[in-house]
Amino acid sequence: MSHTLILEVGIAVSLVAIVGLISNRLRFSVIPFFIIIGMLLGEHAPQWGPVDLKFTESKPFIDFMGRLGVLFLLFYLGLEFSVGRLIKSGKAIVSGGSVYVALNLIAGLLVGWMMGWPFKEMMVLCGIMTSSSTAIVAKVLTDLKRTANPETEVIMGMIMFDDLFIAMHISFLSGLVLTTGGSVWTVAGTSFMALGFILLFLILGRKVVPAIDRLLQDKSSELFILVIFALLFIVAGFSETIHVAEAIGALMAGLVLADSKYIKRIEQMVSPYKDFFGAMFFFSFGLSIDLFTLGGAIMWASIAALITIIGNIASGYFASRFSGLKRKTSFDIGFTLSARGEFSIIMANMGKAGGLNPIIQSFVVVYVLILAIVAPILTKESRNIWHGIFGGGKYDKKPIIKTLSMLEAESSKRKAETEERNV
Repeated sequence: MSHTLILEVGIAVSLVAIVGLISNRLRFSVIPFFIIIGMLLGEHAPQWGPVDLKFTESKPFIDFMGRLGVLFLLFYLGLEFSVGRLIKSGKAIVSGGSVYVALNLIAGLLVGWMMGWPFKEMMVLCGIMTSSSTAIVAKVLTDLKRTANPETEVIMGMIMFDDLFIAMHISFLSGLVLTTGGSVWTVAGTSFMALGFILLFLILGRKVVPAIDRLLQDKSSELFILVIFALLFIVAGFSETIHVAEAIGALMAGLVLADSKYIKRIEQMVSPYKDFFGAMFFFSFGLSIDLFTLGGAIMWASIAALITIIGNIASGYFASRFSGLKRKTSFDIGFTLSARGEFSIIMANMGKAGGLNPIIQSFVVVYVLILAIVAPILTKESRNIWHGIFGGGKYDKKPIIKTLSMLEAESSKRKAETEERNV
């Protein structure tokens, strides 16, 4: 172990923090900034004395922190996900979510066919183009103060439906991509094992929750977090031993603990780890990308991003109709759901782990960067874009704020006009 390891990790975390502060100042999503700073460093970065911006010695450790980031992201997703909530969301959201997944799957197949990719790469591409970024969507809705809007409930319901699809698709990719054997039966067997693993947790998970709650009862902060982390890493590690993606194991651990009476405490304790290791995940992903290899992916990634936006507007239109909302909300829904981020990168990393075409990595970098930057901007201007196309004027005109004296003057005027009419 090099004597510069801690220094390199400290520099990496500092750079990630700096670009995070810049992104917040610019009111952009932090995800593309984390990826970009990673790409700008790494292989082609300089070295000044003990300061090695290539992170030669620390890269394996940074990669491991990124791997933990995937586990915490999926674990936290499981904590917030509930099948019962999805069922209660109603037929409209399920219908809209089904259309959303179907249109994006078709888009992935179309782009994969145009690029001439083999079946495995095409299936990974379908996952990349279908998985919306829950983190970016939630941040955009909060920043734009649209959380109380009627279409936001539909958006979050469709996100939940998409998350359910992601879980199923990752299990399918586990069998298709991560197995060493190439036969149809091997792939099918591993895929069914992954699905059985998920179903087993969904069925038996609720039965073990009371025992877990008793284990967590009256525990100090140290013991509480140790028990939670032990469950997370054991389940994720076990899933990997049976050729099921460790991300699925993390998701299932979160789903089980979502029914715990200590769910709020678990979320509060896990959230900082999710944020920190999640940031290092995007940074480590950027470090793995050679900036000079992206040129060949720019055109196709741009086409895919355009197709994604068009398809999401269409799914937003159907979702607004199913939900009885106004047509103009279709742009709100479609643009908001167009953001791509963490789960697209997870899909691409599965392709890398399975030894698939390296072009997937370059493609997903450009694709995610485009949509992570463009989607929030389109969401912010969604009403103006609607009115610009279909008429009705600018949406963001500021209303006239009437003072108390203005209201009193108007009241006196109306009173005088009424008296004149009576005379």
